[in-house]
Amino acid sequence: MKPDYKNWMPKGMVMGSAIGAGVSILLLVIFGCTPLLPSGGVKTVLTIIFAVISVLMAVMTLWMFMMYRAFSYNGKRQMSRQIIESVAEYVHLPEMGYGLDVGCGSGALTIACAKRNPGASFIGIDRWGKEYASFNKALCVKNSRAEGVKNTN
Repeated sequence: MKPDYKNWMPKGMVMGSAIGAGVSILLLVIFGCTPLLPSGGVKTVLTIIFAVISVLMAVMTLWMFMMYRAFSYNGKRQMSRQIIESVAEYVHLPEMGYGLDVGCGSGALTIACAKRNPGASFIGIDRWGKEYASFNKALCVKNSRAEGVKNTN
């Protein structure tokens, strides 16, 4: 069984941004290119507003997509893996010591630190909000088991 550390930029956030960009572009076309509104001040103002929103949403979507690719734990760039392993190198706890990972997400850092400190115990906590719906305690436990780590909670 392989661990599933998920992505720090969830697909749902990327998709939500893409949908927002699509809706704003659709509204730009409706208000700017159709005879729905007569030519004049209101149509011009709405066209400018939706053009600006469309550009901002498109740029934000592109940025989120690039972040999604960069932070893929198993993808080409593996930036999250590099960050986690680099931080874990600096965590040294004494035998019977305790480590607390606040905001543990899918447990990657908690598990990496536990592997490097087998005589210590690690606890990972998170609020696991709706924006990271695929992250939860059960996933952390599953990842610990997949990595063969027994000193995590």
